[in-house]
Amino acid sequence: MSGLADCQSLLRLLIARGDPQAIPLAENAIDQYLAITPAGARGRGLCELQRDASDQHRAAVGVQRSFAETVDAYIARKLAEERVGAEG
Repeated sequence: MSGLADCQSLLRLLIARGDPQAIPLAENAIDQYLAITPAGARGRGLCELQRDASDQHRAAVGVQRSFAETVDAYIARKLAEERVGAEG
């Protein structure tokens, strides 16, 4: 699970900084996590990342809040893709 922990740590750092130009870094971290994680564990990991981003969203203000919303939306899209892939 180090892939999840690494991704989570990076996302927390990026959300705390709130730099909109770092959104591609956040997306890349999530994509890399998905690439190294077995299919059966991806959904649980994404849910954990989403829960963490939501927690940060509630505590954040300004650009950090906006960044957390963007991360949350990206994770939600990836979760939906995982569900479709699991059905198909």
